Amino acid sequence: MIKSVWDYKPWWCQPWSILLTGCVIISGSWLLLHRFWITGLVAVPILLWMYYFLLVYPRLVQDLLPPEPDLAPDLALDSAPEIPSIPTDSPR
Repeated sequence: MIKSVWDYKPWWCQPWSILLTGCVIISGSWLLLHRFWITGLVAVPILLWMYYFLLVYPRLVQDLLPPEPDLAPDLALDSAPEIPSIPTDSPR
């Protein structure tokens, strides 16, 4: 049973790996260069990439997936079969 878009993705394309990769790249640019403007130039596309793949893409794919079938029987009272009533004004 498919529950989310992440069920289709391999282990290296899961949310944790996207977050980890983005954080390592942004942190690495700061640790290596110590320049705000370079880290900013690195961070903007990485954060946009993370936003798209963690928030936008799953919603788009979820809208394209067919709805899961309802496996539980409908137990609502409205769906119960109608029982014929016995007329009360019939002569005896």
